[in-house]
Amino acid sequence: MLAKLESLATRYEELNRLLSDPAVVAVAERRRDLSREHSELRKLMEVYEPYRQNLARIAEAEELSAGDDAELAGLAREDLPALHAEQALLEEKMKALLVPKDPLDGKNIILEIRAGTGGEEAGLFARDLFQMYLRYGEAKGWKMEVMSMSPSEQGGFKEVIAQMSGREVYGRLRYESGVHRVQRVPATEAQGRIHTSAVTVAVLPEAEEVDLKIEEADLKIDVYRSGGAGGQSVNTTDSAVRVTHKPTGLVVICQDERSQHKNKAKALKILRSRLLDLERERLDQKRASMRKSMVGAGDRSEKIRTYNYPQNRVSDHRIGLTLYKLDRFMDGDMEEMIEGLAASHKAEQLAAMETEEGKN
Repeated sequence: MLAKLESLATRYEELNRLLSDPAVVAVAERRRDLSREHSELRKLMEVYEPYRQNLARIAEAEELSAGDDAELAGLAREDLPALHAEQALLEEKMKALLVPKDPLDGKNIILEIRAGTGGEEAGLFARDLFQMYLRYGEAKGWKMEVMSMSPSEQGGFKEVIAQMSGREVYGRLRYESGVHRVQRVPATEAQGRIHTSAVTVAVLPEAEEVDLKIEEADLKIDVYRSGGAGGQSVNTTDSAVRVTHKPTGLVVICQDERSQHKNKAKALKILRSRLLDLERERLDQKRASMRKSMVGAGDRSEKIRTYNYPQNRVSDHRIGLTLYKLDRFMDGDMEEMIEGLAASHKAEQLAAMETEEGKN
């Protein structure tokens, strides 16, 4: 690890020099990339420098403890336990910072929520989850734009697709993909019995054209008149768009806008993100032969969380975390759960790194 840290320290000094060079900073794209790399390394260097200094103090104390001066040797031996404890703490911090950051973490997302088993109650819970993510995003200063919505008869959602944009959106919400189960007395239940329903959530990193190029020849685009609830026509022009990706069979429909051009743009944005997610899952499955992800890879069939209303309890089954504040959680107070999932994922990455280092 020391060799790697010394190499990174050398790179950090090089970045300092480059960012002081007027010829380098004059190129906006180059300056942005170097500044991002410098910012990431600065966090590590802020821990590495105390680590390096403490390592030198340990070496000095060990030398004194073996020396001829009995008084100095005794004092040095007294200092060593605290110095070693500090070193272990700094080492853990550095290991956490050495975990490679997923380049997708900084991306915006396409959030897809669909009612599963449970009929109208599942649709109502899909609406509640949508509002939960909306409130969490508002607290983070994120922006949400609904791209497609299919309402249910009693005010819920059969399906809702939205774009969420802001700082580190995918990095925070990436663990939400999966099956969310709710246990509560539905508004539709006259006898007061507790029902169990399910909703699926998919969190897709938003793919830009530079991430994934879609060939025009691979698309089949149909246009037709938008239809609303009950089958009535929303407008009298062919503004609704259905895009089919021929190689994969993926189909995206957008009809919320009155403009055919806007609906097509939204449909292509959703399609691009779904295709990127397919590629990410393919790579995840390839890596899964070496190690199984602790928090899952977003498998839609995986029941990840239960929301129990009678007990005001929310439980995440991947990390065994239960919180008795479901009311606040549904109001967007999700940070404790998200931090727990992120910490669990990082711990698994650290364990994998240490196993790899052991092999080498």
